[in-house]
Amino acid sequence: MSAQISPKAPLHPLLAQYLVQLATNPLRTKAITSATFSFLQEVIGSNAAGLPPNPTPKDASALSKALACVHINTKAFKMALYGFFVSAPLGHFLVGFLQKSFAGKVGLKYRLAQVLANNLLVAPIQTTAYLASMAVINGAKSFEDVARTVKAGFFAVIRVRLKFAHIVVGPDHFHQVTWIVSPLSMVVAQQFIPVELWVPFFNIIQFALGTLVNIKMKKLRLAAAKKEEEQKERDRAASAAAKAE
Repeated sequence: MSAQISPKAPLHPLLAQYLVQLATNPLRTKAITSATFSFLQEVIGSNAAGLPPNPTPKDASALSKALACVHINTKAFKMALYGFFVSAPLGHFLVGFLQKSFAGKVGLKYRLAQVLANNLLVAPIQTTAYLASMAVINGAKSFEDVARTVKAGFFAVIRVRLKFAHIVVGPDHFHQVTWIVSPLSMVVAQQFIPVELWVPFFNIIQFALGTLVNIKMKKLRLAAAKKEEEQKERDRAASAAAKAE
């Protein structure tokens, strides 16, 4: 869906140019934006969480070692591909369909209907696509592996949404909080944000939320791995002590 630009107030030149690109090349612009944000989320999340860099060969170039140190790695580029080829096109058509369905309709009941449609139709489809993509990125080799990840993760997300719970460890580290954040941001957009600025507004919301949750998830996984390693050390020590006796 194209963004329509209306000269209501002066805009920053860069934002104005971005909106022009949205109007003339909407899907391409959204794809590039989503790829960039997905890449940055992975890199920022890994660095902020304090993850150790991936090991590099001894004969690796200085550039390769520098990139590894700041977590610019294969997974970050895979996340960029996900943003470009999956997230952006899917969001473009789903949100475009939603906006067209409610175009010209005003009033509280239509606003509530738009929020419900977003959470009951758009969000589940995006969640399924996200989980399937993450399964592939994380090494799923068969359709059964992907389906298993989607099934397990999707119902965990539904339970979290129904309980309005806080963020928990799980395969889906973003969509678990969209049930709360999405309607709030939608209400803010409906009340205060011009329609032509909805795309950059939701991009910023999703980027900030995704980055924060990504950091939290990586820290939790790092702590879990550390705890597991400490338990293994205790088990080895106990086993050695038993053999010594």
